[in-house]
Amino acid sequence: MDLFDTRNPEEVEAPGRPLPYRLRPCTFDEIVGQPHLAAAGSSLRRVVEHGQLPSLIFFGPPGCGKTALARVIATASGACFRRLNAVADGLAQLKPLLAEAIRLRGAGAAPTLLFVDEIHRFNKTQQDALLPDTERGNIVLIGASTENPFHALIPPLRSRVQLYRLDPLGEQELATLLERALTDPRGLADDHVVVSEAAAATLIGLANGDARRLLASLEMVVAATEPDDDGAVVITEEGVRATLQYGGRRYDRDGDEHYDTASALIKSVRGSDPDAAVYWLAKMLEGGEEPRFIARRLVILAAEDVGLADPMALVLANACFSAVERIGMPEANLILSETTLYLALAPKSNSATVAIGRAGREVRQHPTLEVPPHLRDTHYAGADTLGHGAGYRYPHDYPGHYVAQDYLPEPHRFYEAGDLGREALLAERLTALRAAAPPTNNRAGEPADTPHTPTR
Repeated sequence: MDLFDTRNPEEVEAPGRPLPYRLRPCTFDEIVGQPHLAAAGSSLRRVVEHGQLPSLIFFGPPGCGKTALARVIATASGACFRRLNAVADGLAQLKPLLAEAIRLRGAGAAPTLLFVDEIHRFNKTQQDALLPDTERGNIVLIGASTENPFHALIPPLRSRVQLYRLDPLGEQELATLLERALTDPRGLADDHVVVSEAAAATLIGLANGDARRLLASLEMVVAATEPDDDGAVVITEEGVRATLQYGGRRYDRDGDEHYDTASALIKSVRGSDPDAAVYWLAKMLEGGEEPRFIARRLVILAAEDVGLADPMALVLANACFSAVERIGMPEANLILSETTLYLALAPKSNSATVAIGRAGREVRQHPTLEVPPHLRDTHYAGADTLGHGAGYRYPHDYPGHYVAQDYLPEPHRFYEAGDLGREALLAERLTALRAAAPPTNNRAGEPADTPHTPTR
């Protein structure tokens, strides 16, 4: 049966259907959450209530109301409604619907409202097939997706629709939905269910912003609880935890949650917040993230954001990567935690990042500098006849193992030392080196006043 088919109320509300199905909203006012889309006065609701049907894509995490909102729009519009599920349906199911929509439109009927659930599962060819009739107005397309449409949908399709992001439900919104489930005749109003305050908080916490999970969990706990002597089903926190072992963690290893959480981890370490950093680390590990991916990111962080302020950070991060590969989970989480906390608390410097960036731009955007003759290779016979190495000064033959000479044919400054941690000492040395007298004879290739001639 079509999800939105209301021509057979007995079938739609048949006993035994899951609680989330029975409590599907039928009007905008019944939608819990998403006030930017469903509240009175919101722009989308005004458009629909005025009889206009734009093509839309709703995207967001599971259980946030994408399908519910599409159903309400379909009901409010009175349009000829058709539904596909991109997981099970393809061009064989899509083409007859489009042909029917063209026929109805040609006969003067209203556009067909085509709802495509999990639209990100359509491949490029299937998405392309939606373009002509969406653009001509033969269909109004409403898609629902748990994936970011900027990653999952082709640009021509995105340009023909309005994109709306739906957010996970907040605790108060889930509490409203829980109360409705206990009091609505479509829900558990006739089952004499009593939920303690602690049990309600636990159910809401385990739902993790997912309305469908909340209602399904409540129904399961009710089914697992024996009525008391008065026939009431009393739900306690202990009963909830005994029935439900895991909450609905919002994490995936391929989509937005993967990239967004990795970004949060990196930025928390860079920002020297160890508590935030270890939280995002825990979210990734509990979500099943590949530990080596995290270890690789920590190695990069050590060079990019800690850098010369604490050169040991890179050593520790490399040791972390090797240990994670050898040991594996679950013990690897200890190694990742230690390294994450160390990097978060370490002094920070991005001078190495800035320096290679500046030097790279110089190489890309300007003529390539020639290696000065005194720096050129001298290991082969005849190199001296070409002037290679002439005038080179061997630093180890001078006091402090340093002598001023040109190492670039023209002056450039790419590296600026930071003032934190170990790099503060390096900055002092750099200042002293740059204050040394500039060389006077290297560019002319004059003989070097050094008794040592290196092989290169």
